[in-house]
Amino acid sequence: MRSLVGFLAGLLFGIGLIVSGMADPAKVLAFLDLFGAWDPSLAFVMGAAVLVTFLGFRLVLRRRAPVLMERFELPGTKLIDGRLLTGAVVFGIGWGIGGFCPGPAITALPLLAPGTLVFVPAMLLGLWAGVKVREARNPARGDDAAAASRP
Repeated sequence: MRSLVGFLAGLLFGIGLIVSGMADPAKVLAFLDLFGAWDPSLAFVMGAAVLVTFLGFRLVLRRRAPVLMERFELPGTKLIDGRLLTGAVVFGIGWGIGGFCPGPAITALPLLAPGTLVFVPAMLLGLWAGVKVREARNPARGDDAAAASRP
C-alpha cells in the first residue's frame, strides 16, 4: 500500500511540476534572471508550495504517527553547518546553470526537455561523487552508516 501511495504522490507531484512550469528550464531561468527578462510567475508557484507545506505540517504533525508508517521521519537537527551550506550553494549553482533541480529534471526527462539528457546524468554523477567524498573523509563510518545518513 505504501508503494502505491508513494507512486501516486510522486505522479501528482510530477504533474504539478509540469502544469506549473517548473519542469520548463527556460521558464525557471527567466525566473532566476532578476536583472533581465524576469518572469515572476514561479514566485506564485513557490509561494503556494510554501503555504501548503506550512499548513500541511501543522495539520499532519498533530497526529501521533503517519497513516502508513510507524513514526515520522523528521530531521534530527536544526544546525546550519558547512555541509548544509555547501549543498545549498551547489544546488543553487546547478539550478541557475541548468534551469533544473532534481524533481523537475526527472519529471522533464520523459518529455525530452532540452538539457535533461545532460543534466540528469551529471546530477547522478554529482550525487555519487558526494557520497564518495563523504566516505573518503569518514572511512570508519562504512557504507551502512553513510547510507543511513542520506536524505
